[in-house]
Amino acid sequence: MLERLELEAFLTLAEELHFGRTAERLHVTTGRISQTIKKLERHIGAPLFERTNRSVRLTPLGHRLHEDLRPGYEQIQAGLDYAIDSVRQTRSALRVGFVGAAAGQVAHQARDLFPEREPDCPVHVREAQIIDAVARLREGDVDVLVLSLPLPGPDLVIGPVLISEPRMLAVPAGHPLARRKSVTMEDLADIPLLRLAGALPGDWPSDRWPERTPRDRAIPGGPSFETFQEVLQLIGAGRGGYIVGAQVVRFYTRPDVAFIPFCDAPPIDWAPVWLKSNNTPRIRAFARTAQEVANRIYLAATHQ
Repeated sequence: MLERLELEAFLTLAEELHFGRTAERLHVTTGRISQTIKKLERHIGAPLFERTNRSVRLTPLGHRLHEDLRPGYEQIQAGLDYAIDSVRQTRSALRVGFVGAAAGQVAHQARDLFPEREPDCPVHVREAQIIDAVARLREGDVDVLVLSLPLPGPDLVIGPVLISEPRMLAVPAGHPLARRKSVTMEDLADIPLLRLAGALPGDWPSDRWPERTPRDRAIPGGPSFETFQEVLQLIGAGRGGYIVGAQVVRFYTRPDVAFIPFCDAPPIDWAPVWLKSNNTPRIRAFARTAQEVANRIYLAATHQ
């Protein structure tokens, strides 16, 4: 078996055909290269290079050995590079995206706690907009995305539910529904519902704009939007309504928008989501940390 220096010295000298440049590339002395090549030739039993005072050339046997060894060496080097890169990626920052203020609160507090769980894995948290949040996850721009469910897709892993909040209807402050203490799903027939631009039926988050009521009454469609701030602006301008979670009362209160709870709609659940192709231990560890943080926030809120 060849030692690594013998292999690298032979392949490098075969390329450079110069002992000095070979030694410089391998960070050893010229004498060390000369001794290594002589040792290799003794091991093989024949010269691999023809040496003169002015030149170095491969012998026919040296040419053949170079052709045989080079592909295998490159494959070994590629394997080593891949292993090193994998370790670097494991230790690189975890990229977390969030949609909405409550999800952001959990994500940021989980970031602060995560170093206690994974000291070598910093976390970068960034807000994602409704219009492109899922696309950013699937394109690899973020590793984990904290957002509302349901989120269909066989390529996704849905983590533990972090937040489960009552569903509410956001309407213009002057709308007749704004005077009600609660609304039903049937009331949606009386107001156009805003829709995410470009979203198709079944896309996330299409549960916020159903097309028909439980009694099969048509629900009118309202203007399209790209961000939640646009949702609030459109509602405040009297252009329609939108189904939201109860967190809006804490984070998004404004005088021209009223929020009325549903009495017959299921809650909105929020969870961390990631790709099955990127289902790594550190992502699962972050999901557990986010669940711990969410439980703390919930307990603190119930004692206020």
